[in-house]
Amino acid sequence: MKTFNVGIIGATGMVGQRFAVLLENHPWFHVTALAASGRSAGKTYEQAVGDRWKLKQPMPASMKDLMVMDATEDVEKMAAAVDFVFCAVDMKKEEIRALEERYAKAECPVISNNSAHRGTPDVPMIIPEINPDHAEVIAAQRKRLGTKRGFVAVKSNCSLQSYVPALHPLMEYGVTKALACTYQAISGAGKTFETFPEIVDNVIPFIGGEEEKSEQEPLKIWGKLENGAITPAKGPSITTQCLRVPVSDGHTAAVFVSFAQKPSIEEIKQKWADFKGVPQELQLPSAPKQFLHYFEEDNRPQAKLDRDLEGGMAVSIGRLREDSQYDYKFVCLSHNTIRGAAGGAVLMAELLAAKGYLD
Repeated sequence: MKTFNVGIIGATGMVGQRFAVLLENHPWFHVTALAASGRSAGKTYEQAVGDRWKLKQPMPASMKDLMVMDATEDVEKMAAAVDFVFCAVDMKKEEIRALEERYAKAECPVISNNSAHRGTPDVPMIIPEINPDHAEVIAAQRKRLGTKRGFVAVKSNCSLQSYVPALHPLMEYGVTKALACTYQAISGAGKTFETFPEIVDNVIPFIGGEEEKSEQEPLKIWGKLENGAITPAKGPSITTQCLRVPVSDGHTAAVFVSFAQKPSIEEIKQKWADFKGVPQELQLPSAPKQFLHYFEEDNRPQAKLDRDLEGGMAVSIGRLREDSQYDYKFVCLSHNTIRGAAGGAVLMAELLAAKGYLD
């Protein structure tokens, strides 16, 4: 595989920092440019972040002295310096939509962690193990934008990264409805315990916009390509509740599911154990060898013990059992800033690179 020069837009935020750490020693992707808001522009990355570095891993030495560009004012300069960009900016949705399309029209592909374009019909929203074929809509998007290389591709919301992969191998049994209650880490809000003291000894039962994303985005992921757009699936029916809990990293979901043809517990576990996607077949650098891990212990998965499984790119599942109102219930867990954010975007970029979309 050829190597690519890449940029990180929104490099000073928590997800931008996670991109920096994940890409430090990447075999295909070499970070050569960084961008953030105007107040960071003209400073080195180390100066721009200052004391706001939020990860346990140190800032990559190779990036400390990179000069930070202005994400909105230096679009052409940034686009000329790299083969594609990862985007994790903190702006209003309409501003993000416009900015990402500016980069795309500058012939710079955008792999976005943001939600702004998730509802755009010709923008693929890819979980690489589940709907890699949605990348085919990029041709229609390029036609709309008038580009040869440029496009926008997005990853889905972090709240559904645990239960959608767990449900996907079971869709052949006719999933009719699912309920998911998610217990979401504070890093999903860009916070640490030092910057979010009100979460200590507390649970906050509301995360703005999260439940709508958790209920609607799976239907686009399971949708079909028709006439240059992705048509969302009509089912299954999904309802969610999303709570913020005092956990640093790792979103847990309590899931309830019913089927048209109810499988046995043994059949479900076997489907999870056997499930592989294109990333595993292609052995992409960030792909977990075993995407779905099932724990037989009653007290697993746990965020503290299991969120970093396979570099934070695997999904952990446990407590599968029959339910009195749904057919089954289980618990699952994913690392929200790795699989659910930056890591999921890096894996998507690897998939697109392997398929030639970044050439």
